[in-house]
Amino acid sequence: MEERQAITLLRQGDLRGLEFLVHRYHLQATRAAFLVLGDPGQAEDIVQTAFLRAAQRIDQLRGERFGPWFLRSVVNDAVKAAGKQKRFVTLAEDDSDAATLARWLVDPGAGPEELVLRGEERGAVRAALLRLPPDQRAALVLRYYLEMSEAEMTGALGLPLSTVKGRLFRARERLRAWLGGPRKEEKRDGQ
Repeated sequence: MEERQAITLLRQGDLRGLEFLVHRYHLQATRAAFLVLGDPGQAEDIVQTAFLRAAQRIDQLRGERFGPWFLRSVVNDAVKAAGKQKRFVTLAEDDSDAATLARWLVDPGAGPEELVLRGEERGAVRAALLRLPPDQRAALVLRYYLEMSEAEMTGALGLPLSTVKGRLFRARERLRAWLGGPRKEEKRDGQ
């Protein structure tokens, strides 16, 4: 089945269309929500709710692919939920969350040493990402995880291009500082 067929089935009330879309986008949507929220349970809830809402509003999808339309909804819901959070749960506090995340991120072709190094790097990046404000986290997820252009991000977030660029810049600068990467000025001097 193709995505267009699934959407047609869903518009006709046939849940096989939704089943196809869930299989195709569930993991990517859950990862995106998790990257914004830092809580796998809450990320899963956001995604399930978003799928139900997408099924109800499938007629609003016009001239756009389902994936970007749906993933924007997931990220926007995750940002709203992150803004309501009173605290973040770190991976160290709940080993079951770490195991779930490890299954999502592990490359089955990597060797043990590489997995350890990647795990440490990913852990540091995740910790730094969770320190960012939700709006900056969402900007990074949209740009680098969902690979949206800045123009697409303006539509997804309903913000002017200058605001999107500012959020990306501030988020990248904070991550560089926290992760020990070179600042832009240092890079230019060293080249």
